[in-house]
Amino acid sequence: MFTKAKNIDTAFRHVRSLTLVVIIASATLCCFALFKSYEMVQAAHSKVYILANGKVLDAYASERKENIPVEARDHVATFHRFFFSLDPDDKVIQSNVVKALYLADASAKAQYENLKESGFYTSIISGNISQQIQIDSVQINTDAYPYYFNCTASQRIIRATSIVTRRLITEGYLRSVTRSDNNPHGFLIERWTTLENKDVNIQNR
Repeated sequence: MFTKAKNIDTAFRHVRSLTLVVIIASATLCCFALFKSYEMVQAAHSKVYILANGKVLDAYASERKENIPVEARDHVATFHRFFFSLDPDDKVIQSNVVKALYLADASAKAQYENLKESGFYTSIISGNISQQIQIDSVQINTDAYPYYFNCTASQRIIRATSIVTRRLITEGYLRSVTRSDNNPHGFLIERWTTLENKDVNIQNR
């Protein structure tokens, strides 16, 4: 009789141990499944599809801090392209300047007003002059806010009789603002100044 009781007790211990193992394994499996499901949902939310030229492209969202240097460089380059790309057409000049001024503060507006008052844009139109710019480098310092930048570019001033190449160096600071259609990067250029703007080559046509 005692032997049977002992066997029953041993069997009960085995069943209890097996049950505990099954419960722990099931709980671990459920937690793992929930974790993987959460990862998949997060990945799905960060993935978007872009339709470009009839092709579907994958894109992934990321934190802005990871893209600040890239976006900042493109913002500075875009501003300079709009501000310094000129053709002998008043509407083209106005369109480009307006787009540029959305990306900068009053320091850029002041430079535009100075150029306008000096007759710079009038001479561009009357002399059938085109001005093109190529951005050579944009250096961004993200260690301190607002972010300091230094931009080096080459200008080509195309006249009827010559092509003048100028070296342009500017600097300023970038402040974060709300993104919009007119300012998709969400930066505003402040304290923008020209450090150097001089002729480096003149080519006769």
